Amino acid sequence: QVQLQESGGGSGVAGGSLNLSCKSFGSTYCTYDMMWFRQAPGKEREFVSKIFASNGFTTYADSLRGRFTISQDKAKKTVWMHLTDLKPEDSAMYYCNWVGSGGYCERYDFWGQGTQVTVSS
Repeated sequence: QVQLQESGGGSGVAGGSLNLSCKSFGSTYCTYDMMWFRQAPGKEREFVSKIFASNGFTTYADSLRGRFTISQDKAKKTVWMHLTDLKPEDSAMYYCNWVGSGGYCERYDFWGQGTQVTVSS
């Protein structure tokens, strides 16, 4: 089993930046595609970004590309999300999600508890 722990959320100001991290604990014999989602009050959870286990390729929600950057540190079993040019509408609970990559590993789908980001104007 894998447990995920997000951190780095908090209060920011418009135009500022924050760094979120998602550290994994435990292990399986799998590699994982790693994603970030967010959910604001009264809204559905939305995709933010993904980094693929196989090649490190990254994707972003169209509306966030250019402001958010996902990265990973495999040795530290950590995925990062760097948020820049913050906007009040970025306020949400941010969740990391690791999904097993390929074959047997695809049955694994782990979520963290989330870290809150609040941006003031």
